[in-house]
Amino acid sequence: MKPVLSVEEMRAVDADALEHVSEETLVERAGTAVATEALRLAGGAYGRRVTVIAGKGNNGADGRVAARRLARRGARVDVVAADVAPDRIGVGSGVGLVVDAAYGTGFRGEYKAPSVPAGVLVLAVDTPSGIDGDTGEAHGEPLRADVTVTFAAYKPGLLQGDGPAHAGRVVVADIGLDVSRARTWIVEDDDVEGRLPPRQRSAHKWQTAVAVVAGSPGMTGAARLCALGAYRAGAGMVRLGVPGSDPDELPVPEAVATALPERGWAEAALAMAERCRVVVVGPGLGRSPDTAEEVHKLLARFPGVVVVDADGLFALGTGDEARRALTVCSGQVVLTPHEGEFSRLVGSPPGADHVDATRRAAARLGAVVLLKGPTTVVADPAGDARLVTSGSPRLATAGTGDVLSGVAGAFAARGLAPLDAAALAAHVHGAAARLGSPEGLVAGDLPDLVARWLSARRRG
Repeated sequence: MKPVLSVEEMRAVDADALEHVSEETLVERAGTAVATEALRLAGGAYGRRVTVIAGKGNNGADGRVAARRLARRGARVDVVAADVAPDRIGVGSGVGLVVDAAYGTGFRGEYKAPSVPAGVLVLAVDTPSGIDGDTGEAHGEPLRADVTVTFAAYKPGLLQGDGPAHAGRVVVADIGLDVSRARTWIVEDDDVEGRLPPRQRSAHKWQTAVAVVAGSPGMTGAARLCALGAYRAGAGMVRLGVPGSDPDELPVPEAVATALPERGWAEAALAMAERCRVVVVGPGLGRSPDTAEEVHKLLARFPGVVVVDADGLFALGTGDEARRALTVCSGQVVLTPHEGEFSRLVGSPPGADHVDATRRAAARLGAVVLLKGPTTVVADPAGDARLVTSGSPRLATAGTGDVLSGVAGAFAARGLAPLDAAALAAHVHGAAARLGSPEGLVAGDLPDLVARWLSARRRG
């Protein structure tokens, strides 16, 4: 996993470092890293024309160091002060690279960057000037960088809001800072290989059993997707109950179908899940008052992990009602809302900073919260967070969330702690979608793609 530090956390890391090394040394290291990446981006230095937009703070100091190093390598470098920069840079001058070192993560206010002609490369220092380092919000008219060189760790603003569109490719430069205090991490492919327990030689189906309570009469598609997601992600047994539906009509022949009454089904669902480590509840259940009551009963009495999605989230209620419902849970809970469901659960929208909002929601609700989005954020009540960047617009189609809840349930059943189960499930869900069709991917494609992706990554 790659560390992520907020602006405040980064300031604390810098302050600690200054007890052992001078500020001049850190600036020299940062500027050298910028120059190194500029050489890669421009394809060399000799004869290249480079303009560095430099502010008055450390960001500008980093840019000036980079300018000196590029000049020593033969580049023709102009350093322009950010507060008197012209409206346009590079027009008809042969400039091939602009280094944006105007303002760093601490900038507040509006920044109107000089315009840069098409074809001129842009490299941003730490964050593109005018992009909030925490939220990713664009304040003013920032440049869109081809590459951003950031130091020691990612910043949240490079991963959410307008940040990704303005940052381009992000390079994290090691300048000798200690980032071990990070509480937020980006999930990578290798984390799945390293953390997801393989099946042992002595494994049997009940060791990784998942119960799915989903669907309703005539609406079994969500239940099917959830159950298949769990199976393809490694559940050894899936017990499936659709309240009010005939077990003979359930759409997943591999799942063990259990009859659940249309009303008052919690008792039967608990009996169905007795030998299961995890219950996934919610997709396609409907939103009747009786459904809400039964979801509450299930949460109060099931001792394992419960993954709550879709109509299960609606059943929890809103604000204080949801918090009260979750305080009486017997086991651990994973909530998987999209932004609208999050707003209802918490009582307000997540706002610009999804990382902070998800962390606060998890603490308030006493559950792991997975907030879906272009960058998915997963946080636990203790304040640890994971960011998932593998998703893509391919997943913006009905039913993909049902598959995700099944995958998360399977990963929890395989022994992962709820935070890791949810985060790795979201990563695999996004990575698997990239194996599918760029156009026309449907949720029903995903379970097989999940199995294919996991199989390809499994060593041995």
